[in-house]
Amino acid sequence: MKIVLIGTTANCVVGFRADMIKSLHQQGHTVYALALNYDATTRAQVKALGATPVDYRFSRTGLNPIRDIIDTIALSKLLKKLNPDLVFSYFSKPCIFGTLAASLAGVKKRYAMLEGLGYLFTEKPEGVSLKVKLLKKIQIALYRFAFPKLDALIVLNPDDRRDLMEKSGVKVKKVHVLGGIGLNLADYPFSAPPVDPVSFIFIARLLVEKGVYEYVSAAKKVKQRYPDVQFYMLGAVDTHNPGSLTEQHLAQLIKDDVINYPGHVNDVPSWIAKASVFVLPSYREGLPRSTQEAMAMGRAVLSSDVPGCRETVVQGVNGFLVERWSSDALVEKMISFIENPQKIIDMGQASYQIAQDNFDAEKVNSRLLEILDLR
Repeated sequence: MKIVLIGTTANCVVGFRADMIKSLHQQGHTVYALALNYDATTRAQVKALGATPVDYRFSRTGLNPIRDIIDTIALSKLLKKLNPDLVFSYFSKPCIFGTLAASLAGVKKRYAMLEGLGYLFTEKPEGVSLKVKLLKKIQIALYRFAFPKLDALIVLNPDDRRDLMEKSGVKVKKVHVLGGIGLNLADYPFSAPPVDPVSFIFIARLLVEKGVYEYVSAAKKVKQRYPDVQFYMLGAVDTHNPGSLTEQHLAQLIKDDVINYPGHVNDVPSWIAKASVFVLPSYREGLPRSTQEAMAMGRAVLSSDVPGCRETVVQGVNGFLVERWSSDALVEKMISFIENPQKIIDMGQASYQIAQDNFDAEKVNSRLLEILDLR
């Protein structure tokens, strides 16, 4: 069978679709991986996985409807030339316009996966702007137009399904809740969490909606009472995003010994191994990969009671869900871990078991291929 995967960047193909491509290739399917910015390195990596890299053009974030229509027609012509039996799109824009292009090209089987609903569906303590409300209405209208043309839509958590189908009135023949997109668990081996001193780690882009400001605020408060406690932070400053922690703010936090920030790291597991507890006070997620990685290595989780994060924590068993947007709620649970280090060990063990049962890439890909009717 000929299968086309439509995504965004080449790095996302390599980073998030590698196991799927390998599985499809091993089954004897011909796979074309469409991306926007291949270079010699990513092209070679995709070929090594068993797929053919194919360039296509699309504006990832642009709001020009004429440009989007022209690009959709061009994509449909490319799909006609490739003549696939099945198209699988992932991420918001490819899910909309990849599905429409596949329909125009007469592709028989059409599937899409949303790994989260993104910032347009994310509530914030100060409310959302008129611009965001308008963009959300446009996105929902496009989902309503494109998604009835799908054989099935895949989401990662039940809140996303409810918010799309029930609250937004999007119609799809079938919706499947996949859970985590899976990890190669061998890359994230169990390690005993250190408890003397206790340490916390935050891994995400340093954006307001990831809860970076709540994490920093909690770190300052905890440090006043327990100065030996360490707070690690991995993630990039986004200078183009007004909601990002600034480089100046970050430099001050490092200077004041509030945060331990190593900059860009290639070996995330070694940093998780240094930490006692994983913290993600995000405002909304699909099902966060960083949390899955920490759980696989046996870390207790402290996260927000919001869509996507809820699916990673069994309250009081492998960690705690706390009130969203609240640094005080984080402080309370952090102190609970500091004063009861046995919780770190017991909850870390529970996280490890949950990860083994639910986040194994082999099991997840098997389920995904079943949904795509490729088993």
